[in-house]
Amino acid sequence: MKSKIADPSLAKNGAKQYEWAYNHMPILAKTIENALKKSNFNGAPIAVCLHVTKETSALVMGLKKMGADVYLAAANPLSTQNDVAAYLDSEGVYVFAWRGENSREYQDCIRQILRGKPEVVMDDGCDAHATIHDEKEFKSLNPRGGTEETTTGVIRLKALEKSGKLRYPVIAVNNAQTKHLFDNRYGTGQSTFDGILRATSLLMAGKNVVVCGYGWVGRGIATRSRGFGALTTVVEVDPVRALEARMDGFDVMPMSESAKIGDFFITATGQTHVIRTEHIKSMKEGAILVNAGHFDVEIDVKGLDEIAKSVREVRPNVDEYALLNGKKVYLIGKGRIANLVAAEGHPPEVMSMSFSNQLLSAVRIYEKGKTMEKKTIDVPKDIDDQVARNALEAMGIKIDEPTKEQLKYGESWQL
Repeated sequence: MKSKIADPSLAKNGAKQYEWAYNHMPILAKTIENALKKSNFNGAPIAVCLHVTKETSALVMGLKKMGADVYLAAANPLSTQNDVAAYLDSEGVYVFAWRGENSREYQDCIRQILRGKPEVVMDDGCDAHATIHDEKEFKSLNPRGGTEETTTGVIRLKALEKSGKLRYPVIAVNNAQTKHLFDNRYGTGQSTFDGILRATSLLMAGKNVVVCGYGWVGRGIATRSRGFGALTTVVEVDPVRALEARMDGFDVMPMSESAKIGDFFITATGQTHVIRTEHIKSMKEGAILVNAGHFDVEIDVKGLDEIAKSVREVRPNVDEYALLNGKKVYLIGKGRIANLVAAEGHPPEVMSMSFSNQLLSAVRIYEKGKTMEKKTIDVPKDIDDQVARNALEAMGIKIDEPTKEQLKYGESWQL
């Protein structure tokens, strides 16, 4: 099987990107070092459907060091860093990814990595898992199991499990505390604004920023927004999260009201059509629309096209929509995930923990998947704890251990 990438000549620069990421991912380096002492994939094919970034290259090379035969595709048509894809190809990874794939090409790339007959499937968004379950070509494919990186993907897997059709166990990496507490909050919080600032070059201080959703991603974005000096409003449908946002000091109001005041609108819900045409029509001149969710469904881009008389690119990754009502609004990254389309995704230090969970979960699936239930499984606590310990060790931080007396006290109902 031969890779399909944009430009093999970019490999040298991709190697530099890998080196930069790896040197800033000490937690993942420690995880790989420790895992190599007791585990090996023994040449097993592993299908990896993740964003093809410099951080992902550190994970993929770790899998290779542990003896895996890796097949890699992108988890988004616009998230691939072509130099990283070229580097991984030069290192013997089967890569099917380039920036700017159309919908057909994107799906074909996923099919290609599945044709390697993987024993473990590592996914971000559930497109690879869904393809295995949807398409006749892969009806007989029988992996030991898989992993899932993101909230949206876990939701899809839960629905698949509920229908009784999930064919193998999948570890929900997203649900690890060392993933969602840090990656979703600190990683997306920072990298979303990295994408916004690269795309627009505008000042955030004093602007009205509307954050749609107050899950871990929304919390991170809202906190960073406030840190920039922006006036921040949260839109939520969950009453507990809405109350939490208010208690955290944010304004909370419906989308119909916030649409009238926002300068920036950032979606982070995992839901479809959170920002619709009725909202867009009531926005003020120059409003900027940003999606931080995995899939490009949170902003109704099709509806936006229908109420626009013209569309033009005014900056890289910024499209200006001249609406029929005479106003102009701007869309970043075609409504796709802004931190990867307009920037480079999460910082390596954060992905170091997420990918440590991915690697150790893949090892667990490879070693025990055949005996695990065919369901969506939270990351085992021993893996979560080990990643946290690796993180502390990499940071040079020591913590106390409970005494025997404290352990006994914690297990007793008597004082």
